[in-house]
Amino acid sequence: MKEILDQREREYLSPLACHSDQGIRRYSTPREKASYRQAFSLDADRILNSLAYTRYIDKTQVFSLFNNDHLTHRVLHVQLVSRIARTIGRYLGLNEDLIEAISMGHDLGHSPFGHEGERILSSLTREFQAGYFHHNLQSVRFLEHLERKGKGWNLTLQTLDGILCHNGEIHLKEIRPSRKKSFENFDRTSAQMIFQSRPDPIPMTMEGCVVRLSDTISYIGRDMEDAIRINLIRRRELPDSTTRVLGNTNGTIVFNLVTDLIGCSVRQPFLSFSSETADAMNDLRQFNYERIYRNPAIKRHLKPVREIYRYLFETYLEELEKEAPSPDLKKFIGGLSSYQEKTTPAEIVRDYISGMTDSFFIRQAPESMRPANSF
Repeated sequence: MKEILDQREREYLSPLACHSDQGIRRYSTPREKASYRQAFSLDADRILNSLAYTRYIDKTQVFSLFNNDHLTHRVLHVQLVSRIARTIGRYLGLNEDLIEAISMGHDLGHSPFGHEGERILSSLTREFQAGYFHHNLQSVRFLEHLERKGKGWNLTLQTLDGILCHNGEIHLKEIRPSRKKSFENFDRTSAQMIFQSRPDPIPMTMEGCVVRLSDTISYIGRDMEDAIRINLIRRRELPDSTTRVLGNTNGTIVFNLVTDLIGCSVRQPFLSFSSETADAMNDLRQFNYERIYRNPAIKRHLKPVREIYRYLFETYLEELEKEAPSPDLKKFIGGLSSYQEKTTPAEIVRDYISGMTDSFFIRQAPESMRPANSF
């Protein structure tokens, strides 16, 4: 059956697609060889069953500590990316299983409280000589080195590469896959990223490129709708250059971005928006940064969160230096074979904190430090 499915891919997918029988793993096991599941479908199943995926449900997307049950959380964002990317992939004849696996895993490494938490944690890891913290790199670290008591999930290079190379924060009109990668240069890129403030590796597959652009498509209008929902902005304030081309609701924005991307990318060895659409999307992105992401109203919780980050980082470091970790930290370390021998104390603390959900993070702090509107 697997051979039949692989043959069907060769007949029906685009020549630009990455076929399932091209999946490369670090090592092969008899169980994988005997499995009826194709390579990237197996990757998606493994990611879905990871502990890190379970923690998505309590991770901030943009708005945290707001009393509103209808704001987007990380788990919904990941599902939106998957749906949008698979729609694009279907019309371009790409491998939807690979797209789904990359989409599901792309944000596993996000630390508590979203991108703001990522910046806070990165400043601490640099201060304590553990390099820059990047959530995409940490996603790979969870899947390869921390899950399954340190054994990892043995995912394909194509899936791991797509996760590592997603970057919805950087605006691109066009993206071309950087093909012919191996685990050797994947590992080299991963090692270099720790010393780079804004690394920007390019995916090796068209599927990885689709997920990267879908990341932006999924949040750019959704964040706007969330901001309107909590009265942070008003719909009439959206830039005319955006509403004229893309519309003024998330649904129309997503539809127009996806339609434009598909139309400009059909039978091309790259993905591209039209110039008009790319400019309109960039204008909305700039508007979101100025009016939403940097708005003092959503940063009011950051002072106690920043204080908790430092408190926990320094507390856990001290516990490790005294060889007296707290029960939860001891459990985390004890479940990973040979972990302490290969990992510095600051790196252990980075791994531990980055895997926390928002509520668990807050509960680790003394009550006097917790935000007033906390869990």
